[in-house]
Amino acid sequence: WSIFQVVLSQRLSRRTTQPIPLPSTGRCAMHNPSPYYGFMRFPGGVGSPPLHIISASPEMHVRLEEGMAELRPIAGTRWRGATVEEDIALAEELLEDEKERAEHIMLVDLGRNDLGRVCDYGTVKVEELMTVERYSHVMHIVSDVRGKLKAGFDVFDLLRATFPAGTVSGAPKVRAMEIIDELEPTRRGIYAGVIGYIGYDGTMDSCIAIRTAVMQGDMVHIQAGGGIVADSDPQREYEESWNKAKAMAEAVKYAEQQR
Repeated sequence: WSIFQVVLSQRLSRRTTQPIPLPSTGRCAMHNPSPYYGFMRFPGGVGSPPLHIISASPEMHVRLEEGMAELRPIAGTRWRGATVEEDIALAEELLEDEKERAEHIMLVDLGRNDLGRVCDYGTVKVEELMTVERYSHVMHIVSDVRGKLKAGFDVFDLLRATFPAGTVSGAPKVRAMEIIDELEPTRRGIYAGVIGYIGYDGTMDSCIAIRTAVMQGDMVHIQAGGGIVADSDPQREYEESWNKAKAMAEAVKYAEQQR
């Protein structure tokens, strides 16, 4: 086998009556409360309108504070339940799913390996393993991996070692990216990239650009995907990608209705 997992995505595109996306940004926070929000505006090229990026990402890419590097890989998803009881049952089912557990552990190990390239030997540890985090439309399995950055290394070395995240590419990374390039019909652009900041003091915090909309002119694009392994259920993976895109799509739709 040349690949264990590949994270394939689909781009959802449509015309919008909300060309100025600031109202969508506010609605995004209401529809999909997340630890990371981003709004960016880039000038268009010659004859092209400005490009806007709106993001409400649940997933840290990498953080560096006081010499400690941290990753919080997300892998394993279920939709939210219609009742408290159903929600609890879905979370329990998610944590007990052998396929989801195996994929998550594989990606935690990939994160440990990434940090091990730039962190002191013996300092890379899993501080938190397989907890459930809930968002408006989905819930995820999340872990926390940390290590002490080696002397002489900086945020750029850390980014180089960890990019792209295994949770949005797959494992092994290089082969996964080759398959993504073969199968996805469009370039990803900002999707699955990184949004964040780097401080003058050498600290940084960043998130993976998922749950992200790109708006240009009268078009809006939202991309979402999921990890594919040998025993994946195609219909379930397809539905999962739609569930991940829903909150951002609803935020844009609500902003359009308020005009």
